[in-house]
Amino acid sequence: MAFVRSTRPIVAALCGLAAMAAIAHADDSNDYPTSARSEYVFGCMKANSETRQSIEQCSCSIDIIASLLPYDRYVTAETVLSMSQVRGNLGTQFRSSEQAKGALDDLRRAQAEAEVRCF
Repeated sequence: MAFVRSTRPIVAALCGLAAMAAIAHADDSNDYPTSARSEYVFGCMKANSETRQSIEQCSCSIDIIASLLPYDRYVTAETVLSMSQVRGNLGTQFRSSEQAKGALDDLRRAQAEAEVRCF
């Protein structure tokens, strides 16, 4: 009986920590600003079609990406994509860097998962 009484506070603390972790995870998956989500959906619609169905698919896609990739990593990958198109030495640095390749790989994996789930 004493064992049960002594473990109750521990179990309560663990439940509290689990709840806080779930809330933190929910906040992490929703850390993309509305403007970034909108830009993605507009670009996605231009690439696919401008229909009601594409709005839903593209919105689903950015939601999946946001759930798999933290926003700061998404920004890094988008910057690498943009800067790798620059000619000369600066663009070469973005095309050949291991960190840049890693960020792009993360984004491409998230986009592939979104493609499978949403389209």
